[in-house]
Amino acid sequence: MLALEGIKILDLTHLAPGALCTMIFGDLGADVIKIEAPPGVGGRGAGIGLSPMGEEGRRQAAFDALNRNKRSIGLNLRSDKGREIFYQLAQTADVIVEGFRPGVVKRLGVDCETIRAINLRLIYCSLSGYGQDGPYSNRSGHDVNYISIAGALNLIGTPDCPPVIPLNLLADFAGASLHGVIGILAALVARSKTGTGQYVDISYTDGAMSVLTWFISNYFSSGILLKRGETWLHGAYPYYGVYEAKDGKYVSIGCVEPWFWENLCRALGKEEYISYCISPEHFLHKPEGEKWEEIFSYLKQVFLTRTRDEWFDFFADKDVPVGKVYTFDEVFNDPQVLHRQMVLEIDHPTLGKVKHPGIAIKLSETPGKVRSLAPIFGEHTEEILRELSYNKSQIEELRQSNIIG
Repeated sequence: MLALEGIKILDLTHLAPGALCTMIFGDLGADVIKIEAPPGVGGRGAGIGLSPMGEEGRRQAAFDALNRNKRSIGLNLRSDKGREIFYQLAQTADVIVEGFRPGVVKRLGVDCETIRAINLRLIYCSLSGYGQDGPYSNRSGHDVNYISIAGALNLIGTPDCPPVIPLNLLADFAGASLHGVIGILAALVARSKTGTGQYVDISYTDGAMSVLTWFISNYFSSGILLKRGETWLHGAYPYYGVYEAKDGKYVSIGCVEPWFWENLCRALGKEEYISYCISPEHFLHKPEGEKWEEIFSYLKQVFLTRTRDEWFDFFADKDVPVGKVYTFDEVFNDPQVLHRQMVLEIDHPTLGKVKHPGIAIKLSETPGKVRSLAPIFGEHTEEILRELSYNKSQIEELRQSNIIG
């Protein structure tokens, strides 16, 4: 048994944050149906995020972890018959997830109000940049814009340099994908008590601000503005940072607690540095005084005397928080990563073993599972329509009319 077995999700998203959100549900057992517009159907974004096609598409799909455990139906929602099929699917669905700009689903006739008139138990989740209301709701944007508004981008990087863009991790994946999962799961729990679904409005920007809660709380408390690169979490203090090793690779040190810093100092034979540990002002201000410069200089020099892996082994029995700064080709050979099954090898009929990132949520009784690789476009169209009692001639007629793909 899988935790979310029996939950049906209609996936109208077409970008990676939405795909990650629904991937998590698929990994945990939900039946996720990707609703994809046939080629040539749709507006400016038509084709973006579309499942691949043909034999080469199958190879691409084999490695597409974001769309594993999903089925694909090609469906033209701009047609009356296409919407009719969608409404039939919605009658027995538990969740719809969409990632369009506000107003698009209304124009397509598949908005929350319309769908919940068909199925009051349905949970409808929208992922959008700024949310469904407010002065920015219809503005375009991407992760870099959302984390700018949320206040995160200005805090990332070093002093006297422009902000550093942290991939699209904060707003896209933490802000939208993970908050979307949490919101939908909360709505499913609520439905078990009330018997009805609800609307889940997830904003990428709101989610990025939620991730910043600890920092925002400190600002409200002190009134002091954090400055880029000038606090302990920015690497401004020697006990929390990254150091180059003898082999040109890097070691991360996270000795925030005084006892960890003491362990590091003792391991290096520098007991005189023990008293220079974290203190409250480090949360807000950069280090002042020559001693901090001395400690930094010493650590930079000493870490150059061994390789990255030698340092990792050296600190293994000394209770010092240390990490090897990996490239991707190293991550997937790490013994801890492998032990935690964060690299999966899945059988493919023609490619042999294909690798996927593992399932992060570990459930003891109902663990997640990769049951199927990502589909090619429309791979399950006929199968899904047959579940809705369409016969072969009806399906062929729909295909010829470009209603399905």
